[in-house]
Amino acid sequence: MKLTVEGIEAFAATGGRPFDPARPALVFVHGAGMDHTVWTLQTRYFAHHGWSVLALDLPGHSGSAGPALEDVPAMAAWVRKAVSAAGATKFAVAGHSLGALIALEAASRAGEDALALMMLGAAAAMPVNPALQGAADKGEHSAVEAMIGWGFGRPAQIGGNRAPGAWMPGAGLRTLERGLKGPLGIDLKASNGYAGAVEAAGKVACPVLIVAGDDDRMTPLKGAKALAGSFADARLAVLPATGHMMSIERPDETLDALRDFLKGIAA
Repeated sequence: MKLTVEGIEAFAATGGRPFDPARPALVFVHGAGMDHTVWTLQTRYFAHHGWSVLALDLPGHSGSAGPALEDVPAMAAWVRKAVSAAGATKFAVAGHSLGALIALEAASRAGEDALALMMLGAAAAMPVNPALQGAADKGEHSAVEAMIGWGFGRPAQIGGNRAPGAWMPGAGLRTLERGLKGPLGIDLKASNGYAGAVEAAGKVACPVLIVAGDDDRMTPLKGAKALAGSFADARLAVLPATGHMMSIERPDETLDALRDFLKGIAA
């Protein structure tokens, strides 16, 4: 689905069904250097089970024109404008990694228009290793290699996909390679520079779910637990033998966590 946001063309996947503003909107926000494809299984399920889905490409990523935005508050404001451009008002929002911070900021500003907030692979502070930042800024392939090495849980590094022959780290690598050519370095700087998570959490009025992998070495479980404590009421779901790239690495388990949480919320 093509949208026009502030006069610039943007893209959102809708899970295989046309976006219907009459149904509640469920927005998905990808992480640094990624795009809508990381949500493929989840978007298709929800689009066929009562929700209108928008899996956004942030500005400068894949199907959305640039320039890439440089900080989390600007990205969150853009997400809300994209929702409005699609014809929706109330929305639930799920974000992964940097996208989780964007989703948090968007929900904190939306008041009663935010139906639910789901943060995957997140912590209140998400600093970036200077060596990784430098490699990403230079467009060096070592940046995406490091992110894949640290981002997937150890079981996923040696197979384990339910579909024989599927190579999960390889799929993640190809996605990040697209980002390396453009906004990856900008995204990492935005993640590193964001310090408003605790303040934003205090403003969130909707139900909150934090999804964490117990083998996440990029945003370890202890950070997710601390983040959950920043909200007045947040649920924590821990996925076993799962790393940071959970929507790709454990798509069924990730879907189950989101689906169970959203039962009874608007759809």
